Amino acid sequence: MSSRAMEPLILGRVVGDVVDPFTLTSLRIVVTYNNKLVSNGHEFFPSAITTKPRVEIHGTDDLRTFFTLVMTDPDVPGPSDPYLREHIHWIVTDIPGTTDATFGRELVSYESPKPNIGIHRFVFILFKQTRRLSVVTPPFSRDHFNTRRFAADNGLGSPVAAVFFNAQRETAARRR
Repeated sequence: MSSRAMEPLILGRVVGDVVDPFTLTSLRIVVTYNNKLVSNGHEFFPSAITTKPRVEIHGTDDLRTFFTLVMTDPDVPGPSDPYLREHIHWIVTDIPGTTDATFGRELVSYESPKPNIGIHRFVFILFKQTRRLSVVTPPFSRDHFNTRRFAADNGLGSPVAAVFFNAQRETAARRR
């Protein structure tokens, strides 16, 4: 993968705030909310992301390879002072290659994004597991989650793919 593919993750400070620099592989995650594709840095209204997205893994043809998906918000409670960083929104483990997150094991149930202050980044990070059932312990709290520590504690290594979107609080006028 080219370094150009990594640029949005660097410019969006996903690399740095959430994960260390990593090498993109030929694997990619395709995230859609109601058939709307998540692209790096695009904005979604919170009212459009209340139900869990479809997350597909592309670039592998091996059903014996398993993945862990983490969805996190590094901007809680607000981007200018994210003292609760990170807030975990979803963790799915044991997702077989070539399938989607519905085939995995939900370790932390989906919590729909509800940003209060400023524009928040919502990051999906995909890790390749060394074996099935390698991730067993859910985090103690949704707040103060640390993707790097979670990956290290569960032997996940570096991410293999990531994508993020932005969302901010909707006013009544914006919902119309």
